[in-house]
Amino acid sequence: MRRRTKLTILVLVVIVLGGVGLIASTLRYGFSAHDRPTMVEQMIAGQLRHWAAPSDLRDVKNPVPLTPDVLVEARAHFADHCAICHGNDGKGQTEMGQHMYPRAPDMTLTKTQSLTDGELFSIIENGIRLTGMPGWGNGTPESGRGSWTLVHFVRHMPKITAAEVAEMEKMNPKSPGEYEQMKQEEEFLEGGEAPALPHHH
Repeated sequence: MRRRTKLTILVLVVIVLGGVGLIASTLRYGFSAHDRPTMVEQMIAGQLRHWAAPSDLRDVKNPVPLTPDVLVEARAHFADHCAICHGNDGKGQTEMGQHMYPRAPDMTLTKTQSLTDGELFSIIENGIRLTGMPGWGNGTPESGRGSWTLVHFVRHMPKITAAEVAEMEKMNPKSPGEYEQMKQEEEFLEGGEAPALPHHH
């Protein structure tokens, strides 16, 4: 009994010292979004995604029928609102997505695809606290329907085609410089002057 007590005390001391060391290291080096999330943080983030959905919504099936028109609508919505972080293909390999903490997930992988329709809807509609994922919903039926169509598109991502990605690139928001470049290219294709080459500094 005395040996077990000593062992318990030793384990507690190790845990406390480890915690103190972690806090001291954090205070010295601070928190940076450039760091890669640790395994523990990834597990916590995964659990947060699960908890983000209210219990009565987790098992709800998508009420919006899947049709080609719904996918077209969702693809345009995603290209305009979501692709800046998640990429048109949903892999998260964008400048914004890779500089977030935690990183924007690859939505074609099992971690996202294994979520229920209700969980995906809740993440889109309500966002996830302490991450870069905003809540896009406003509680209206129109907002809810838009989020459900995006759930269909997320499900479609593992089999998205190159043609669909190319189409989405045309719908991505453009900076004034990109818009001007695109306008010049269109004018050139219609017989105008060659577009000016972008300046590199």
